[in-house]
Amino acid sequence: MIYQSIKAFPEDFLWGASTSAYQVEGAWNEDGKSPSIIDMCEHPSGTADFRVASDHYHRWEEDIALMGEMGLKAYRFSVAWTRILPEGTGTVNQKGIAFYNQVIEACRKYGIEPVITMYHFDLPYVLEEKGGWSSRDTIEAFVKYAKVLYTHFGSQVKYWLTINEQNTMILHPGAIGVPKGKGLPNQKTLYLQNHHMLLAQAQAMKLLHQMCPGAKIGPALNITAMYPATCSPRDSIAAHNWESIRCWNFLDAAVFGRYNSLAFRYLEDRGIAPSLMDGDLEILAGAKPDFIAMNYYSTATVGASRGDGSDVAPRAGDQQIMLGEPGVYRPEENPYVGKTKYGWVVDPEGLRLTLRKVYERYHLPVLITENGIGAPDILEEDESVHDSYRIEYLAAHINQLRLAVTDGVEVMGYCPWSAIDLVSTHQGYGKRYGFIYVDRDEFDLREMKRYKKDSFYWYRDVIAANGACVE
Repeated sequence: MIYQSIKAFPEDFLWGASTSAYQVEGAWNEDGKSPSIIDMCEHPSGTADFRVASDHYHRWEEDIALMGEMGLKAYRFSVAWTRILPEGTGTVNQKGIAFYNQVIEACRKYGIEPVITMYHFDLPYVLEEKGGWSSRDTIEAFVKYAKVLYTHFGSQVKYWLTINEQNTMILHPGAIGVPKGKGLPNQKTLYLQNHHMLLAQAQAMKLLHQMCPGAKIGPALNITAMYPATCSPRDSIAAHNWESIRCWNFLDAAVFGRYNSLAFRYLEDRGIAPSLMDGDLEILAGAKPDFIAMNYYSTATVGASRGDGSDVAPRAGDQQIMLGEPGVYRPEENPYVGKTKYGWVVDPEGLRLTLRKVYERYHLPVLITENGIGAPDILEEDESVHDSYRIEYLAAHINQLRLAVTDGVEVMGYCPWSAIDLVSTHQGYGKRYGFIYVDRDEFDLREMKRYKKDSFYWYRDVIAANGACVE
């Protein structure tokens, strides 16, 4: 579609940036915080762990002041469940409440809208030891946790996200590490965990609407369009297979309150469908999200399964490298898109296509809560960081975002990953995403000073012009 005029971004567009608690806060065992599953996982050797991270827990004031200087309209961050409820349930840790109150108040001081993710991979380890998401008790624990958050922060926070990238946790369970001394769950267990997450999410959504009528809430999933490798009908069916299993299965349940029919038939056929208890479908149907939070990095290209042992491709532990499944789909190369040095597909136009598909299917506003490029940024002797590749990447995606708005998609805002350098789950500090450079490497903390990258100044100008300056 080539338009005669391109729409401007809405005046109240939420230009922002994102982080997660475990990747940025550090202070993993301070002020009453208990270990999460992240703290107890095996992580790639030779990379930083999450115990100090970017030390945001002690430097939040400086960090948010820098976000204010950048002109952010929104800051999407997660709350560490283990900082609020060290035992998973029960006694509330007031020091944890105080910390996040400070963060929220600082955001308000600079005119930044706080957008809170309730759960970003970091289940309390005490709950994991009791069965984790495989246990229905964790559903109740999550709802109680949600009630604590709404009680303490509900009057100050308008936008809430439930569970970050639930589909990544289920489809790629090793992406966040493997618990020490344990293996990964089998598929049947994973889809049972998924069912429990959906039930917890639905109840948390309903509870927010009861406790905080003016607030809005939505799921936060990693969504991407799938291309068929050729115009072969079999390739198109394979692409639809994987799109339904990877994306719509999770979003249909969150938005429509029911499982995607194709995806559930796949689960039944493989003997991995969750057993539904009385009342479960009614709980799912009670979920009424106000918007959809979407993490977008890349698209995927899919061909028909050959069934000859070549359908599965190695992924090297990275969520963006395809797996493939015999009888379902196989990953294929796409000659029309670029790639990062880490093998992630770069496809700005795919963002526009994905947004069109999501909005057409659900007709809910969409908030982009992650989009970005990781790179080994270099701090120069003059304390500058020249990250032209990040500017180029983000500019291309913002242009396609504006075209999606022109297409009629209701986009609430854009919160790239990430506001500040943080620990990449797979590559530590060798792979940086932030607008703000943190001077540390994998094991040498140095002074952890903050430096503004070129992209910091560029994004500040983009926000000031409401995106009109991006070409």
